[in-house]
Amino acid sequence: MPSRRRPRRWLRRIVVLLLLFVAAVVAWEWLTWPDVAALARKNPPTTAFIERYRTRQRAAGRDERVQRIWVQHGAIAPSLKRAVLVGEDINFFSHRGFDFGEIRLAVTKAIDDGAPPRGASTITQQLAKNLWLTPSRSPLRKLEEAILTWQLERSLPKRRIFEPYLNVVEFGPGVYGVEAASRRYFGKPASAVTDDEAAQLDASLPSPMTWHPGSSRPGYRRHVESIKRRMAKATFLSGQM
Repeated sequence: MPSRRRPRRWLRRIVVLLLLFVAAVVAWEWLTWPDVAALARKNPPTTAFIERYRTRQRAAGRDERVQRIWVQHGAIAPSLKRAVLVGEDINFFSHRGFDFGEIRLAVTKAIDDGAPPRGASTITQQLAKNLWLTPSRSPLRKLEEAILTWQLERSLPKRRIFEPYLNVVEFGPGVYGVEAASRRYFGKPASAVTDDEAAQLDASLPSPMTWHPGSSRPGYRRHVESIKRRMAKATFLSGQM
């Protein structure tokens, strides 16, 4: 009899420890969860991705300063907003945070190509990740992103989601936001960029550490031309931006 009870006792202890661990994780997430609704009233002073960049720079003994200048939605050239929409999330103004059509296309293409699925993240998902999360693709991180995306879409109007995104996304090593990027690469404000310059800026987003205006990499140049062709066809976006 005692030998039978011992395994059960250990099993109960393991279950209790697991429950305590889950409760601790839930409590920590609740205590550290960002105030999403506050983004409707104030601009974020920094982001998780910027702080991650600074940490890496400090660890390497390099300058941790970043280039970043916040501008309002109306101070950004329509061509630049259109370039970002066609390059990152053309259905941004019609979906509710998740573009299931794009997700299906990505999965189908991955199956056909026999490769991992390409990214199908919306602008809202990318904003949630940039502001508060890490680049990890773990199930927990993806769940956090989904919840934050849901909250953003229900707490903020579309243009308010779009404005912070344009101001925090990375355009090159230590260069964050369209205003800093426009001044860094073209010596002009984001309100004055041309269609070609807008396409060059957006084309850097998939790989900002190596793809940015001035790069001669063939993949980058092809991406710029692809965005310019899509911009020319997406005149319908003008009424939404």
